Amino acid sequence: MSTDTTASVSTHILDTSIGRPAEGVAITLAARAGSGAAWVALGGSATDADGRCKDLPALPVGTTHVRLDFETEAYFLTKQNQQAEAQQDAPANRDSGPDGAFFPEVAITFAVEPGEHYHVPLLLNPFGYSVYRGS
Repeated sequence: MSTDTTASVSTHILDTSIGRPAEGVAITLAARAGSGAAWVALGGSATDADGRCKDLPALPVGTTHVRLDFETEAYFLTKQNQQAEAQQDAPANRDSGPDGAFFPEVAITFAVEPGEHYHVPLLLNPFGYSVYRGS
C-alpha cells in the first residue's frame, strides 16, 4: 500500500480519424476536495508530438475529484483540411459546428484516491470520443 498523500494524473490523445497522436491540444487540470467543493484550476499544458501531456501540475493533498479540459476546437480547425485531404471521400466541412468543431471541448471528470496514479487517455475523432483509465 502506498503512503503517498496525493494522486497523480497523466493523459494522452489519439486522433482515431487519422490513427495518429493529436499534437498541440491544450489541456487544463482542475481539482476539488469533495463533491460539494469548488473546482480549483491548477494549470495546464499541451500535448507533444506523441499526443502526450507529461507535465500536468501536481494535485494538492486532499484531492478527491479531477477534471481534465481538452480544448479540441483549435486542434480540429488546424487539422480539418489535412484530414479531408487524407480521406478523399470526406468533405472539407463535415456537418460540424459553426466554428468547424462538433465537440469544441471535452471535459472529463473522475474520482481519485491518494497514492494512485491515473492515466486517462482520450480517443478522439471529429464526431465522437471515448476515455478510459489506462495504466
